[in-house]
Amino acid sequence: MLNSKIHRAVVTDANLSYMGSITIDSVLLEKAGILENEKVQIVNINNGARFETYAIAGAPNSGEICLNGAAARLVQKDDIVIIISYALISDEETQDHKPTVVFVDSNNKITRVGTEELPASENNEKQVKSNEK
Repeated sequence: MLNSKIHRAVVTDANLSYMGSITIDSVLLEKAGILENEKVQIVNINNGARFETYAIAGAPNSGEICLNGAAARLVQKDDIVIIISYALISDEETQDHKPTVVFVDSNNKITRVGTEELPASENNEKQVKSNEK
């Protein structure tokens, strides 16, 4: 089940020489409820790549989204990605489960934290306005 996601984050770096993982601003991790070393799925909006790695905490309020190791070959700086975490929950828990969605601007600063996604047209409009700044 979808547990949380950081929606439309901008890749700030890709470090092929690092051992692996994705470095994520620790404030974003906390707001999304993603633990350090937790397995995450990355969806690259720019090229359609989908892959898994694990999260490590970056400096707080840095806006850092850096793919490390082999995953660095699947992104480029300034690509837009969705970072997704999943959870195993019981059938009973599914009745009340609401995933956390962390929306960010083009600098990976939080614009909203919610449990529902914005309609596609509204979300795209916010991203375009954010990128124009």
